Amino acid sequence: MSAPATAPLTIDLPVPARALAIGAHPDDVEFGCGATLAKWSGSGSDVQLLVLTDGSKGSWDPDTDVAELAEIRRAEQRAAADTLGIGAVHFFDAVDGELDHDRGMRERVCEVIRAVRPNVVLGHDPWKRYRLHPDHVHAGQLAIDGIVAARDPHFFPGSGPPHRPDGLLLFEAEVIDHVEDVSSSLDVKIAALFAHLSQWQSTMGIEADGPDAEAQRSDFVRRVRDEAAGAGALAGLAFGEAFKLLTDL
Repeated sequence: MSAPATAPLTIDLPVPARALAIGAHPDDVEFGCGATLAKWSGSGSDVQLLVLTDGSKGSWDPDTDVAELAEIRRAEQRAAADTLGIGAVHFFDAVDGELDHDRGMRERVCEVIRAVRPNVVLGHDPWKRYRLHPDHVHAGQLAIDGIVAARDPHFFPGSGPPHRPDGLLLFEAEVIDHVEDVSSSLDVKIAALFAHLSQWQSTMGIEADGPDAEAQRSDFVRRVRDEAAGAGALAGLAFGEAFKLLTDL
């Protein structure tokens, strides 16, 4: 597997007073930037999370009750957020797989950004080539569109006073130019990921009740640590999370 393209790197933003991470589904933020959020929350940052869809298609079982799964995933997301030290979770509950970056959704994201007033926003990179899941593309575009709307007073004037974040960190990035040192918080990320029990089989390759569950858990931890080691190596760090950083907002 080829590595994402890299540009000259920066390392470690100043710990923001407030941060908002925007994910398409429950667990996306944990995979993309969970260790960074844990590091910041542990240093006193007010970290909040916006989850755009209900995660109701996150099962390989054709007989799954999708309404029940959505409730399970909401509870799992709250538990994972607690593990990361996230102060508030905002749920939009768009139907999984049917997200769009239309006017109504842009206004809702704008409203959350204006209410939270984050110094840093984190989201999916919508420009990553060969990205398959449409919700990830739309979620990334909504983060960007929401920032543009939130900063300018004539966009959605009924959605609160304007706010311009200082930076946007895109995870799963096509071009990496920023790495956060997560050597001290990677284990918290892993613990938060394990809170998403409904995703163990489909996303993590773990049969929770199977005879090989412990070995499969260990293999998943190794994969997460290997990915973090690869990101960290870009910046001479033991473990990192890699991003595209935008500051001209």
